[in-house]
Amino acid sequence: MLSTTGKQIIAYGAFLILAGLTGFLSNPEKAKTALMSGGLFGGLSMLWGWLSLQGKRWAAQTALVMTGLLTLVFGWRAFAGWQQVAAGNSDKLVAALLISSMLAASLVLLPLIWRGLRRTA
Repeated sequence: MLSTTGKQIIAYGAFLILAGLTGFLSNPEKAKTALMSGGLFGGLSMLWGWLSLQGKRWAAQTALVMTGLLTLVFGWRAFAGWQQVAAGNSDKLVAALLISSMLAASLVLLPLIWRGLRRTA
């Protein structure tokens, strides 16, 4: 059912925006990218979710692909962040936690979108 999936995608988008804003507020001088990427991909996710609510199957498919790509990026960035924390760079702790939470949210959303698409096939 795309209505449930659409709502989940919208919630994910809102989470990405909040995570980007949190990252920016934690370090405004160096985390402008967090705000821009969280806003961009969060906004796109919310758009795909809204279009999914309108019954546009392609929007849920697009959300699946985009979330899959974000999962790869978040996995790589989280790994790099935790490596820096382990090396003694405690300034990277907030970023590592935020990116890991975005990775976790992505990993939760992927099978939900997949199941929603399978139910409407």
